[in-house]
Amino acid sequence: MSAEPITFFNRQTRRIETEAVYGEGFLRFTYESPLGALPLHALVKRAAFSGWYGRRMDAPASRAKIAPFLATYGVDTGEFADAPGSFRTFNEFFYRKLKPQARPIAAGESEIVFPADGRHLVLPDIVACDDFFIKGVRFDLAALLGDAVETKRFAQGDMLISRLCPVDYHRFHFPCDGTPNAPRLINGPLYSVSPIALRKRPSILWENKREITVLRTPEFGDVLLLEVGATCVGSIVQTFTSDAPIRKGAEKGYFRFGGSCFITIFEAGRVRFAADLIEHSRAGREVYARMGDVAAHVL
Repeated sequence: MSAEPITFFNRQTRRIETEAVYGEGFLRFTYESPLGALPLHALVKRAAFSGWYGRRMDAPASRAKIAPFLATYGVDTGEFADAPGSFRTFNEFFYRKLKPQARPIAAGESEIVFPADGRHLVLPDIVACDDFFIKGVRFDLAALLGDAVETKRFAQGDMLISRLCPVDYHRFHFPCDGTPNAPRLINGPLYSVSPIALRKRPSILWENKREITVLRTPEFGDVLLLEVGATCVGSIVQTFTSDAPIRKGAEKGYFRFGGSCFITIFEAGRVRFAADLIEHSRAGREVYARMGDVAAHVL
């Protein structure tokens, strides 16, 4: 099995760092070993498996996992809105809220912010990308959206892929002002969205279960917001009110246990991504940044 490390550029430290992949041994066996293909297709990708694991993380006994997790991954408990000892289950800890000052929202009217904490990759022109994680693989926007009209309208648009690891803050937010409609569900399997899995099967992003919200904005047309489910994600929970105006940085919802992904798609010619996102994405490297930081500017 390959043991190539997963690296990313950390915007906070300004350094290229190696990711500590949660459950790395299991993921490498499942996605990089021929033997792992059997449990992957027979069990791991199925909703029943993720539901079962999610219920385990909702059980009172799961509370014992919180302290070791904090110690292993160095999560900053000073950001928490509630004390670490107040969580009754691991899932409550997992989708915790943060203090408002922990994630300041870039205030500039022309600034679009990251919708979530995570490792981010951009495709400045979706149809022009021929090497999505693997050389020669093109991002299948039609499969992702499941709508011919939306696919045509956004084919030459700009995409931001925000990959959340289990160690990250797991609430997601609106990247700009606008009015959101009700989410549309597209059912699918629940493969892992870890970098190990995506480097073997990039199509996971347009195969997995996902929800799509159209955000109508006053400055730059419609923006598509997608939550992508993954292995062990018990559910995607939306907390916003549809058809009501929202402000940049307002909470949209949260993921229950598991690594997850949030995709933001802009119409062509509407935004310019931050320079570090463009630079590192061209090199096939993600950028770690936090919700509320600047991701792009309005053109």
